[in-house]
Amino acid sequence: MSRSIVVGYTATDSGADALVLGARLAAASGSQLEIVIVLPSDDRSVITPPDAGFDRHLREVARQWLASAAELLQDAVAHSGHIRYGESFAEGLIAAAAEFSASYIVVGAGSGGLRGKHRLGTVASELLHSSDVPVVLAPEGARHNSPGVAIARVTAAVGTRPGADALLAEAVALAAASGANLRLISLATVDMPPGTDTGAIRLTGASHAHDVLAQAHDQLPQGVDAQVLVGTGESIEDAVQEVGWDPDEIVMVASSRLAQPRRLFLGSTAAKMLHVLSVPLIVVPRTRATEGARQ
Repeated sequence: MSRSIVVGYTATDSGADALVLGARLAAASGSQLEIVIVLPSDDRSVITPPDAGFDRHLREVARQWLASAAELLQDAVAHSGHIRYGESFAEGLIAAAAEFSASYIVVGAGSGGLRGKHRLGTVASELLHSSDVPVVLAPEGARHNSPGVAIARVTAAVGTRPGADALLAEAVALAAASGANLRLISLATVDMPPGTDTGAIRLTGASHAHDVLAQAHDQLPQGVDAQVLVGTGESIEDAVQEVGWDPDEIVMVASSRLAQPRRLFLGSTAAKMLHVLSVPLIVVPRTRATEGARQ
């Protein structure tokens, strides 16, 4: 995991949340941080014709924002700033991720979110329905960490639906690259239909947890260990709230089974987790673009 990480940046609290979290991920994984500001593309309608003076002003403001971002990071991580253009901010970030062969795209919460909580803004929502690389969601307040704070633990919430293999591979790779502890949470019992026999639920949970842990151990390099828990409760929210969370950990979930191959689609599980999580969340496509290239 020695590629790059793209951060969608604006000079706002949300932008600072994304910047600091992106820097922490980059430092932990030995990646280059690409700070990207997306301006409106030149392909405008006749209703809004180009204004050269206004465009120059936008570029100057964007350069000032990038300078401020670099000043905030200083030498915490290797980084570069970029101004790109797109029909939307999300489209520009996806193009930048392809340009820089990025491992992740990091964005902040929408405005109005509670401290330590997630609130999806327009950019994050669009990314979570179109990106072909994992999207990292920074909760409100992530900016209050130091860019140099390590990632203490990577937790992957693994169910039985398609996408679990890609998720597990991503979690193992990040844990190995960052030296973080790896924790796996089996959601097999929460995936089961209502009314399922209690004994069957316990048996399914134990069996799935054993299989997931065995698969992780097969992929883990020497010196990196993993533990597994079985999520329990009447709902995803219950299961998530019953698990203890380290303030310096990152959670990973798979994209919905409804997603196109190598694309994201925010599923109901991830959406429900967002309501109660207070740590960063990474949503992983069911398959990666590199896998598609090999097929």
